[in-house]
Amino acid sequence: MHIAVVGLSHRTAPVEVRERLSIPEQTIESSLNALKGDDEVIEASILSTCNRLEIYALLRHPDQGLDAVGEFLSRHSGLGIDELTPHLFTYHHRDAVNHLLRVAAGLDSLVLGEGQILSQVKRMVRLGQEHRSIGPILNRLLTQAVSTGKRVRSETNLGTGAVSISSAAVELAQLKVGQARGLDALVSLDQEQVAVVGAGRMSRLLIQHLKAKGCAGVVLLNRTIETARRLAADFPDLPVQVRPLSDLDQCLSTCSLIFTSTAADEPLIDAARLQPLNRRASLRLIDIGVPRNISADVEQIEGVDAFDVDDLQEVVNRNQESRRQIAEEAEGLLAEESRLFLEWWDGLEAVPTINRLRTHLEAIREQELQKAFSRMGPDFSARERKVVEALSKGIINKILHTPVTNLRAAQPRPQRHQALRVVEELFALEQPPEA
Repeated sequence: MHIAVVGLSHRTAPVEVRERLSIPEQTIESSLNALKGDDEVIEASILSTCNRLEIYALLRHPDQGLDAVGEFLSRHSGLGIDELTPHLFTYHHRDAVNHLLRVAAGLDSLVLGEGQILSQVKRMVRLGQEHRSIGPILNRLLTQAVSTGKRVRSETNLGTGAVSISSAAVELAQLKVGQARGLDALVSLDQEQVAVVGAGRMSRLLIQHLKAKGCAGVVLLNRTIETARRLAADFPDLPVQVRPLSDLDQCLSTCSLIFTSTAADEPLIDAARLQPLNRRASLRLIDIGVPRNISADVEQIEGVDAFDVDDLQEVVNRNQESRRQIAEEAEGLLAEESRLFLEWWDGLEAVPTINRLRTHLEAIREQELQKAFSRMGPDFSARERKVVEALSKGIINKILHTPVTNLRAAQPRPQRHQALRVVEELFALEQPPEA
């Protein structure tokens, strides 16, 4: 068996490719079933965010298993393997484990140390468990990744003051407004007419940061009005005007700054929608949705500037340097956690031999116990039988304890393989049938 991760991220693929690979939660089950439908894939889990799509898998054979994952990605995206390959990364065994731990800790994020990725890894674990696509190996690895992410945040200052994608989007707006005023600085948004499209988790964070950056009020548009009203109610100190998504054209005509963060599969705003609107002022559109909510063709409209998640790098670079030293501290914790998982994983090699040894000794115990009982005759009480049986089991467990502990212990593979062969030969253990 072989652990691998195949994926792409903001580091390897532009947003127009990432949106083709995005897998929304409502299609996760069918995607997991498609992966597990291949005999080469034993366990599988999917991490899909605005900045990455990663498939973690336990494979029977590395090459054939990776081919199966690649074919799934090609079918899902509609892109040929040759088109996908330049954007994909693949990690195996130790490197795959290390990569997952770095992702959960926020060390591989666009925004170093951002906290939202940990909740997305938790969701990956939950969906894998609910849809029964992960078994004991990936369940152990993913669960340990979550605990590692928590440990990094509790034992280092990596999460302290860390910006999220939403806060970076707000800072980008501040920077662009400042640049329009001839300033190379972040400015208050108190003079901007601001709208937020979408009422999910990212929009909640957007409103939270808009309030902190001086925004005087927000228009919140959403397909489901009741959801938007519940979100608005959480900000009693900020005027939030709730409107249906059908009022989007009016907001595009009157607002100067609009953020979009929805789960729509197709762009909500494009050039054809903007062209007929009677606008009097410039408009900045900031899209943090993947797939994108704003079409790239809006840039051809005079007075309209559009930005997506890939444009956040300008803001992110202003915040990264101060966090790199803390990230180095976190890497030490990750190395320890990686070692613990790999020791457990390597120890699994000994399990079949240990089980056969236990079965072999148990059969001898049962056989000798029955001989003893037959010699005791009918005068041997049920209570005495239980005492003798417990004694025999205790002896077997004592005998097995040291060799089992040593076989499971961390050691180089050649030494472990040699020890397993010695045990199998000493006790004449039968070899398991080929899978």
